[in-house]
Amino acid sequence: MDYEYFKQFILKLTTIDLNQYKERQMKRRIESLMARHGYQDFEPYSKALKDDKDLLNEFINFITINVSEFYRNPSLWDTLDKKIIPELIDRFGKNLKIWSAACSTGDEPYTLAMVMMNHVPDANIKIIATDIDNTVLSKAKAGLYMENSLKGLPKEYKDKYFEKIDDRTYAISDKVKKCVEFKQADLLKDRYPDSCDLIVCRNVMIYFTEEAKAVIYKKFNDSLKKDAFLFVGNTEQIMNYKEMGYTFDDLFFYKKV
Repeated sequence: MDYEYFKQFILKLTTIDLNQYKERQMKRRIESLMARHGYQDFEPYSKALKDDKDLLNEFINFITINVSEFYRNPSLWDTLDKKIIPELIDRFGKNLKIWSAACSTGDEPYTLAMVMMNHVPDANIKIIATDIDNTVLSKAKAGLYMENSLKGLPKEYKDKYFEKIDDRTYAISDKVKKCVEFKQADLLKDRYPDSCDLIVCRNVMIYFTEEAKAVIYKKFNDSLKKDAFLFVGNTEQIMNYKEMGYTFDDLFFYKKV
């Protein structure tokens, strides 16, 4: 079995389309995981994935890139806090509809909730957070984080919204957890929320092909209200943003026009 057949097998088994990911990068990741378990060929590994649920869950968790941390790229979160959110509240009111797409272990939607609390009561904050991987969603719902995940978080947030459990572990407050609703969703095939005031999708698109990116950015645009924002990662500048229906005043914040 070669990689082309393996991709077809995974699509049938999991509905995950590996064709939408950069091939060299993804194939290398999968081969390293196979080698870890002693598999040198795709065929026996495929049979093992079909028969072993734990092995399959590990595979899905491994290929869906889950690198996240609180307040990643602080200057961009400061722009969101001081400029973007006040503009959105002025335009749409206090009950903003916010979607954190590909939310991983919850660092990003919880950061959003904490930043929003600078502007509105927590009762007004409802954030939809989605990811393809149920394993990371379970971690997100638990709300337990290692100290390293909090390294970029302003001290005021850490002191106010986290409880230290032991030398390395912190628990996020229930007040923040209640602001976020986690759901499983695949950006490549599932329906998107509509009429969003803000969509945050950061440091995920770099793993997709150019064709997949174009589809996703267009679908994000369709999901936004006019004059609402898409917030992307600091390595994910949209070069053809005008063709996608966006404009921008600040890098990495794209407004629907």
